[in-house]
Amino acid sequence: EVQLVESGGGSVQAGGSLRLSCTVSGDFSTHYSMGWFRQVPGKEREGVAGIDVDGSITYTDSVKGRFTISKDNGKKTLYLQMNSLKPEDTATYYCAADGLRGRPLEDWYNYWGQGTQVTVSS
Repeated sequence: EVQLVESGGGSVQAGGSLRLSCTVSGDFSTHYSMGWFRQVPGKEREGVAGIDVDGSITYTDSVKGRFTISKDNGKKTLYLQMNSLKPEDTATYYCAADGLRGRPLEDWYNYWGQGTQVTVSS
């Protein structure tokens, strides 16, 4: 079994930055696709950024140029660097592992973290 634990969320003002981390433990494969998702109460979960099994990276349009996803296989950690944050980025952010090949922003992932809250004030 794979366990994912997110950290790094918090409250910032618009224009600020946060770095989310997702530490993986258990029977994890470095070949898994991984992704970051976010959800606001009453709305569907949204794929934010993903790393596919071939290493290709995909972002949703609203975060391109502001967010950067990366991973450190040695540390078994996935990161999301978030810059120039906007109030509309406010959400609970989740990391996920082992999704469908070629669909890193779709929530067909087998493993999920518990989420970390990001709040951006104007």
